[in-house]
Amino acid sequence: MLLYLSSQKLGNRVDVLKKWIKEHDNKIILIFNALDAKGQDVIDKNVSEDKKLLEEVGFDVSICDLKNYFDCPEKLRADFTQCHAFCVMGGNVFLLRQAMKYSGFDQFLKGISSSDYLYIGYSAGSVILSKDLSGFRGIDDEVFYYSKEDFFYEGLSLIDYLFIPHYQSNYRKVELIHNLVEDCKKNDIRFQVVRDGDVIIEKI
Repeated sequence: MLLYLSSQKLGNRVDVLKKWIKEHDNKIILIFNALDAKGQDVIDKNVSEDKKLLEEVGFDVSICDLKNYFDCPEKLRADFTQCHAFCVMGGNVFLLRQAMKYSGFDQFLKGISSSDYLYIGYSAGSVILSKDLSGFRGIDDEVFYYSKEDFFYEGLSLIDYLFIPHYQSNYRKVELIHNLVEDCKKNDIRFQVVRDGDVIIEKI
C-alpha cells in the first residue's frame, strides 16, 4: 500500500497522486466520518471542498459514510474491494477510530496493507495509522457520538511512529501540538512532525 500522509488537505506532493492515476485508475473513495459530530453543514462543506481537490488531481470520487457499514464488515469488504484508493479526511481522530472499528474498515485496511492500494490521509486521517492515539487526548475531544459506548485508543499500527500534524502551523491548537511533541521526546516515543502543506509518502 502506498501511504500519502498529509497534515492538511492534499499537501504539496499531488504529483505522486497524478502518477498513481496514470499507473492504476482514478477511482477513489472519500471518507468523512472524522467530522460526524460537527453537523451536516460542516460535513457537506468539507466534503465538497475535498471532492473538488481530488477531482482537480484527476480522481473519480465516490463519497462513503462508514455508518452505513456499522456491524456489516462483509458488505464493506465486498464494496470496497471494487476500488483501490481511499482518502480519509481530517477531524476527530477518536471519532474516526470508532467509525473504522464499527464498520470493519480498520481490519479491511490491515488486510490490504501489503497489496497495491493507495491510502490518502490528512490530519486525523493520517494520525489514525499510528499505533497509540492516547497522546491526542486533550487535542481532540473524547466523544461518544454513536449509539455504541466503546472507546479506542489503539490506532491501526500501519506506521511505526506517531504522526503529528499541524506542527508550527497556523492552527488553533498549535500549542497543544507543541506540548505533544515535547511529551514524545521526554518519553522516548517515536514520532514524526508534519507542517501544514507537507506530506509523508511511504510504501508498506
